[in-house]
This record gives sequence, C-alpha cells and structure tokens, in this order.
Amino acid sequence: DEELLKRIQATVMQVQGDYEKLSSVTGNLLDDRHQKQKDIEALFQSLERLEKEKVDKEDLVLGIDVKADKTALAGKVSRTQFDASMERLNEVIQEMLSRVTGQEQGWHQLQRQLSEEMDSKLDRLELGPFRQQLEEDWKSILEQLKEKARPTEADDAAGIKKQLLAHFHCVSCDRPLSMLVPG
Repeated sequence: DEELLKRIQATVMQVQGDYEKLSSVTGNLLDDRHQKQKDIEALFQSLERLEKEKVDKEDLVLGIDVKADKTALAGKVSRTQFDASMERLNEVIQEMLSRVTGQEQGWHQLQRQLSEEMDSKLDRLELGPFRQQLEEDWKSILEQLKEKARPTEADDAAGIKKQLLAHFHCVSCDRPLSMLVPG
C-alpha cells in the first residue's frame, strides 16, 4: 500500500511539474504574441504614414509645370522605387500576419492541451475512491492468484490418447489450448 501511495504521489508531483512547465511556456507564448501584435501595429502606423505622404498625381503635374530644378528632382523618389518599397512593405506585413496567425494557432493548441491535461487530472476528492478501487482490485487479483495456485483434483496423466471434444490443456503448465487433434 505504501509503495502504491508513493507511486501515486510521484505521479502527482510529475504532473504538477509538467503543469508548471506548460504554464511557463504559455506565458512565454503570450508575451511573444503581445510583442508581435505591437510590431504589427507599428507596421500599420508606418503604412498609414506612407499612404499620407504619398505623392498625389495633381501635385506631380503641378511640380512638372513649375519645372523643378534637377537637384530638387534628384532628391525625390521615383515611382518604381516607391512601388518596389511598398510591395516589399506589403510582403513584410503579410509575413508578420502569417507568423502571428501561426503563433496564435500554436497558442490555442497549447491551451487546448492544457485544458485536456487539467480535465484528466485527479483532484484530492477523487484520490480516496481511486485508492479504494485500486485496493479492491489488488485484493481481487490476489484472491484469483491464490485460487489458481491451489492444486486441482485432475488426473495425473501426462497426455491423452483419444480425441476429446473439450478444450485441451498444456501438459507442462496446464494452460488452456484450442487445437485440432489429427484424425
């Protein structure tokens, strides 16, 4: 009984250790998720700022009409560079969104695992009936072993000669066998 109780206590301690590890991992995942959310918000703010500062078509026509000098024109960004930068920024934003989505899915999966683990744990109220059931099962198994260990009042014959319709038993260990006897 003490050995069984020690095993149960060791299992409980191991489950508690696993729970603490999972709690730590969950906390780290939440921190990562918050940081990624902040990064995404910063990217969206940068995108909005770029949208506001984008050259308007009317301003461009007006600028051409004014005939800006070459030095002022050289300081401006070309449309192809701007489009390439916007495309790269869009790719970065999509990549960040996919990472956050993947981490969020991982977090949900971990949360589901934690819930399942917590649901499968025994609480202190359940340990008493569980222990009682284990003890009853142990006593039942011991009684069955004692009954099997008692000598039976069977023939002392090492084998049989005629075909029987009943099941056969092994000559050395008395284990039940199902086999056909050749004609």
